[in-house]
Amino acid sequence: MFEPWYIAPIAALISIVVGLYFYRYVEKQDSGTDRMREISDAIKTGARAFLRREYTVLFMFVGVISALLLIFLPTPIWAGNPLDNVSLMLAYIFGSSFSALAGFLGLTIATKANAKVANCAQQGLNRAFPVGFRGGAVMGFSVVGIGLLGISIVYFLTGDPEIVLGFSFGASALALFAKAGGGIYTKTADISADLVGKVELDLPEDDPRNPAVIADNVGDNVGDVAGMGADLFDSYVASIVAVMILGAALSLSGNAQFIQIPLVFAGIGIFASIIGSLTVRVRKNGNPGSALNMGTYITCAIFGVLTAVGTYYFGYDWRVWGAAFVGLIAGVIIGVTTDYFTSEDKAPVIKTAEASKSGPAINIITGFSYGLRSIILPLIGIGVAAVVAYMLVSPIAKELLLPADYIVKYGVFGISMAAVGMLSIVGLTVSNDAYGPIVDNAKGVAEQSGLSEEVIAITDELDAAGNTAKAITKGFAIGAAGLTVISLLAAFQEIAAKAGHNAVFDIMDPLVLMGALIGVAIPAVFSAMLMLGVGRNAERMIAEIRRQFSEIPGLREGKPGVKPDYAKCVDIATVGAIRELMPASVVIIVATLLVGFIGGINALGGFLAGAILSSLLLALLMSNAGGLWDNAKKLIETGKFGGKGSEAHKAAVVGDTVGDPFKDTAGPSLNTMITVMSLVASLFAALIVQYNLLGILGL
Repeated sequence: MFEPWYIAPIAALISIVVGLYFYRYVEKQDSGTDRMREISDAIKTGARAFLRREYTVLFMFVGVISALLLIFLPTPIWAGNPLDNVSLMLAYIFGSSFSALAGFLGLTIATKANAKVANCAQQGLNRAFPVGFRGGAVMGFSVVGIGLLGISIVYFLTGDPEIVLGFSFGASALALFAKAGGGIYTKTADISADLVGKVELDLPEDDPRNPAVIADNVGDNVGDVAGMGADLFDSYVASIVAVMILGAALSLSGNAQFIQIPLVFAGIGIFASIIGSLTVRVRKNGNPGSALNMGTYITCAIFGVLTAVGTYYFGYDWRVWGAAFVGLIAGVIIGVTTDYFTSEDKAPVIKTAEASKSGPAINIITGFSYGLRSIILPLIGIGVAAVVAYMLVSPIAKELLLPADYIVKYGVFGISMAAVGMLSIVGLTVSNDAYGPIVDNAKGVAEQSGLSEEVIAITDELDAAGNTAKAITKGFAIGAAGLTVISLLAAFQEIAAKAGHNAVFDIMDPLVLMGALIGVAIPAVFSAMLMLGVGRNAERMIAEIRRQFSEIPGLREGKPGVKPDYAKCVDIATVGAIRELMPASVVIIVATLLVGFIGGINALGGFLAGAILSSLLLALLMSNAGGLWDNAKKLIETGKFGGKGSEAHKAAVVGDTVGDPFKDTAGPSLNTMITVMSLVASLFAALIVQYNLLGILGL
């Protein structure tokens, strides 16, 4: 018999096939001259070297966590059913492996597509754009296809959403390291290349004389393709799993379908994304940014229609569909807000660029202030979406004459469905995001290969749309993570209740208050550790760049046959990123466990709530401010307010340098951080109920 949730694995397989189709399309394109191939190969080699070294370290971490899961979870192996522990461990390894695979596939095509886009740009914008977008779509459809297929396999084999939670934890833990490590790498190279190349030596961006230029190109891929792909893979999987756990609780009241609804909607979301991706086109003199945005809006509309048909056909409650659609609308609001605060043709970027004429201090103050202003509408959107979704779905419990506590359970299920709705089109969202580093690298390849100014202008136009697309994706990912972790907080509460502790997170409870205050501080500490890591690593690379310019004769002058040692800078960025990412990542896991095992479930609930709210604010602020500073610099480089080489340009470069670790390291890593914390809390909830210091002491 065909179960509705079978839509999920079917859609996942189709998504993977579509990704392979786009892969073949990009693969067939010509990579251009020998010089273009040489640069593209150098970027590919550097990216793979980083990924190989990062994954080696990460899989050692996976081995350690797997051993802990086998011994302690879901119950200590000596006190429960060992088969459950084995199942959870295997699901965790499965999730880690799938997340790594998605990142590898996206990175492989992204590093191939850059030269192909640059070469196609010689034939016009309308030839180059589809190569860049479809290169990104390989990542987009790999992420959703592999993620949803993995969830479907684990659920089919076990039928237990709490085992599927192990798959989600594997995806999240790897995503945390991939995003944080990729972010440290990319900003180390970007900052170093800009400060020495642009500010000190007045070199153009992507100038082949700059020893950090290849490391910078590599960083775009490991940060914005492998890293952001893993981030959205993590949020996508976690949102579905959280709803499945809450749906399992509701199934006890006779609504077995609720456990399968997120799988059905996620599958439909893949079909909507595939159809939407086919509408993303640009004419010869068209606007790439408008094409990307229009594709998103069309996909949202298709998703709304298809899920409405599915709701009618499968007999689901229309209010559940309403909750998912509310989440989708909130995602669009976040995207529109981010677009306003980060686009080159909007007031915040224009005014920040103009402020650069008064020096770097005014540039930074202006950009930071607009970053602060940018958070209000997305937070209102997330809050309103949560309230509306709750109010839509919670009355179902009253109509079924269920106990009062089910009103809250149904309401939180509605909030969780809003998260699923927001993430339903993640296939297209990741495609737009991965498009960004591909066309950014294409611009670098064009400049380093000596292509014409007309071709470079086309890649510039593609790159400007990519910057905005990346900023919108980061805002979208932050909003989705916000709703997802609210769902995970409810799942944590549900798991604790099953273990015998009915947690109520009352802020007047001193334990909850203590946990909340610690939780508010953790995202700031985590961000500081990552950004200090970028700073330390950048110092090492800046010293190396200066050494090469002073010790390699003819390098600064660009004499024929004189080349910098690109590999040395790539190695500095790689080794430093791996060294710096581990402490920050371990700290947040250890902090979560310490609060739980010392203060108990209530303290841990407050801790998660505080971290969620603090993370949302900081992530939106840093992502939007960073994107704004970046595009203010690019606006000046078009000739406005003095143009390249002017004092305003130098000030804007400083502002962009401050914003780089904001938008590409700390900001987006916070999404994954709060998801990992919530999953760790949920996995250990039953143990914490039994073994916490204050409980043992009878306090």
